[in-house]
Amino acid sequence: MGNLVMDVMVIPMTVLGVIIVLGLAFWARYKTVGPDKAMIVTGSYLGGKNVHTDESGRKIKIIRGGGAFILPIFQQAEFVSLLSHKLDVTTPEVYTEQGVPVMADGVAIIKIGGSVEDVATAAEQFLSKPTDALRLEAQEVLEGHLRAILGMMTVEEVYRNRDKFAQEVQGVAAKDLKKMGLQIVSFTIKDIRDKNGYLEALGKPRIAAVKRDAEVAEAEAVRDARIQKAKAAEEGQKAELLRDTSIAEATKEKELKVASYKKDQDTAKAEADQAYHIQEARSQQQVTEEQMKVSLVRKEKEIEIEGKEILRREKQYDAEVKKKADADRYAVEQAAEADKAKRMREADALKYRIEAEAKANAEQKRLEGLAIAEAEKAKGTAEAEVVRLKGLAEAEAKEKLAEAFEKFGQAAVLDIIVKMLPELAGKIADPLKSIDKLTVVDTGNGEGAARVSNYVTSLMATAPEMLKSVSGIDLEKLVKQLTREPEPVYHVDEQAADKNQESIS
Repeated sequence: MGNLVMDVMVIPMTVLGVIIVLGLAFWARYKTVGPDKAMIVTGSYLGGKNVHTDESGRKIKIIRGGGAFILPIFQQAEFVSLLSHKLDVTTPEVYTEQGVPVMADGVAIIKIGGSVEDVATAAEQFLSKPTDALRLEAQEVLEGHLRAILGMMTVEEVYRNRDKFAQEVQGVAAKDLKKMGLQIVSFTIKDIRDKNGYLEALGKPRIAAVKRDAEVAEAEAVRDARIQKAKAAEEGQKAELLRDTSIAEATKEKELKVASYKKDQDTAKAEADQAYHIQEARSQQQVTEEQMKVSLVRKEKEIEIEGKEILRREKQYDAEVKKKADADRYAVEQAAEADKAKRMREADALKYRIEAEAKANAEQKRLEGLAIAEAEKAKGTAEAEVVRLKGLAEAEAKEKLAEAFEKFGQAAVLDIIVKMLPELAGKIADPLKSIDKLTVVDTGNGEGAARVSNYVTSLMATAPEMLKSVSGIDLEKLVKQLTREPEPVYHVDEQAADKNQESIS
């Protein structure tokens, strides 16, 4: 069990170890490049992106500002700096087009070109060399072209137009530096000098002219200063005289104006006094007019206010009337709604009561029906029991009667029946006892009373028939047999017996 657990743990640990080793290997072989460098990857399996192929078919991969995984054994990577370099370019004495020996000093800023071709070219020439070798070769190229351009120009052209001179040098040198994968960022001429004083002599006429112009300008300035000073003094005296004259004229004008002002003041005072009274009267008149206007405006305002008050009262009255009408209408509507609600409630109550009564009546009817059914059932059961007992009693009586018939003769039976006839006739005549008053109508032939007696006789004549239907004894037949035969013969009507037997059943 322990070995199995160890085997299970070894497999994940082995996989984890392999993953860690692969991760470390990937981390160790993955190279990144900053923006100031370019990584040159050589070897096999370079891919197709950022790959430069030279004329001989050799390939290198150039990576800037990124990263790449370097395959061990198959690839190797080196770095090239893309930083700029400052070069001080100095020439010895070089004879110009005029044969004058001069020296020139310049400053150049160069760097490896930004294209893939420039980086590939620079890598091919300077990858294994130190940076100083690149600076030295570029400096020699620039100095050579500087001397060549300097020999094709005059001293005056070089001295007076340094920008053109620098552009000529840069234009010629850039072509050769391009072949080295380099480019000129900037090129300027710092100084141009010579040992023979040629450049100094070129400046002397200008210096003398400048000095002359300066002395002339100084003399003219002194002259102009004196002239201006004299003019200023003259102008000052004129200004003083004009000032005194102006002061005198101003004093005269002041006095005249003061006198005129005094006269005007007196006249104005007199006119003002006279105008005061006139103005006072006018003011009083205006005051009276204004008071009348104010009174008129007040009256108009009072009338307007009174009219507005009347309108307000009318509106208030209309509002109160309308409010009262609305209140009455609202009260009527509320009363109608209340009455409607009351009637609806009463209708609902009546409906509920009717439904309740109907349900109660239905339930009562159902209970009454059940009671009646139970009563009828009990009555039917009782009547059936009575009929059964009555049938049993009649059967027993008939049986006893038959036994009596067998025991006694027909004469004895007839004697018993004859004794029972009065009681039977009384039972038949019992309904006549309930008659309180009997009115006999005679049509004139005297048959009214006879009919009553005939009715009684007919009623009594039904006794033998009733006896036959009840007991099965044919009284008439029994009498005939007794009168015909001397010996008593017992006879029972089989049909009546069968009928009684069926009623008992």
